[in-house]
Amino acid sequence: QETHQTVLWCMGEAHADVVVSRLRTGGAEVDTEPVQVAMRETIAKPARVTGRHVKQSGGHGQYAVCHVEFEPLPRGEGFVFESKVVGGAVPTQYIPSVEKGLRAQLERGLSDAKHPAVDLKATLVDGKAHSVDSSDAAFQTAGALALREAASACGVVLLEPIDEVEVRIPDDYLGAVLGDLSGRRGRVLGTEVAGPGRTLVRAEVPSVQLIRYAVDLRSRTGGRGAFSARHDHYDVVPPNLVEALGDGSGTLS
Repeated sequence: QETHQTVLWCMGEAHADVVVSRLRTGGAEVDTEPVQVAMRETIAKPARVTGRHVKQSGGHGQYAVCHVEFEPLPRGEGFVFESKVVGGAVPTQYIPSVEKGLRAQLERGLSDAKHPAVDLKATLVDGKAHSVDSSDAAFQTAGALALREAASACGVVLLEPIDEVEVRIPDDYLGAVLGDLSGRRGRVLGTEVAGPGRTLVRAEVPSVQLIRYAVDLRSRTGGRGAFSARHDHYDVVPPNLVEALGDGSGTLS
């Protein structure tokens, strides 16, 4: 849904070529491109920032100021919003507006790559309102601006999806497959007997490293290996790969 791609699952490149050829023969216009991986972003460290949306141009204006404390959360925690406003600095009816603006900016992302942001907490601690010019829309905008300020002040961390992978192979290929998984930045969780002369390998591997794995595993095991994968969690992209993966393509150059 994020990448807006239709993914064609095939048994290999030759199979994909045949399927695409048949689609074109049938009159369909088909363009192919590299598979994209849905990345995420979060903030690198805590910060207290101000979201200020003030416009006065004669007549009814817009006025909203919110002071928000941000902090990163452990992977998988999502987004947490809390209000510690006292004394009515931000009127009660506008506190949900700040949260709504924050959530909208989370969906738009924290950087130019526009990956959705996750795993952070926002605490509304103070603010200012105007009896005439404040509104729901103004405080939504102030909340969004606060998150953008936080991204600038804290720095942005790129997160990539990690899959839990099970690989079933003949014992003769165990060393080659373990070495290949390591080369894909995989973390082997363990191995176990999967039948006479066969081994089951469990590992965690970045999704971007699995795009061609079916083809490569077949080649490495003489067509006798098989694997399954499911999404498990998101984790920080190594600094040396941020430029390659952070441009929105989700693929390694």
